[in-house]
Amino acid sequence: MLRIAILIGSTRPGRNGEAVGKWVHEIAGRRTDASVELVDLLDFNLPVLDEPVPSSAHKYTKAHTQAWSDKIASFDAYVVVTAEYQHGIPGGLKNALDYLHDEWHNKVVGFVSYGSAGGVRAVEHLRLVFAELEVATVRAQVFFSLLTDFENLHTFKPPAESKVQQLNRLLDQLVAWGTALKGLRDGVIKSP
Repeated sequence: MLRIAILIGSTRPGRNGEAVGKWVHEIAGRRTDASVELVDLLDFNLPVLDEPVPSSAHKYTKAHTQAWSDKIASFDAYVVVTAEYQHGIPGGLKNALDYLHDEWHNKVVGFVSYGSAGGVRAVEHLRLVFAELEVATVRAQVFFSLLTDFENLHTFKPPAESKVQQLNRLLDQLVAWGTALKGLRDGVIKSP
């Protein structure tokens, strides 16, 4: 069965991502074609990248890096829940992505974003980063506006049924791509 991580990508105090991530996890947890796990970046307490060797060498010297590596490597696919800060992704999320290399390869990611403009610019930024990490991105995405989907910009309101449908479409694409890429992950198909 495909293993999907719901990755909460903000570590900011008072963040909205935790509530959004739990909503994604609840909906995704109803599926029978994948298992899901909520992975909170905050739990890993990663400092600003402190490995002396580039991640592509896979020569980790820090326990926090190895713990992060083990967690990320255990999944076939990811849903990244991200805020948008200054037209980009949260610094902690970019830092966490930069810690690893091969652990991401030949997998697939989908995005659920939030911000004043729905977080869509952060998702565009993430698509570029994940392309470099050899991760396929699905087209379907879900976005929330701080102005209409949160009370007082901070309390996540129960999403409309249309958002649930959008998330299920994203998850359908994630499972299809994750299954299709299995041969690459397992080494049955050789990557060029």
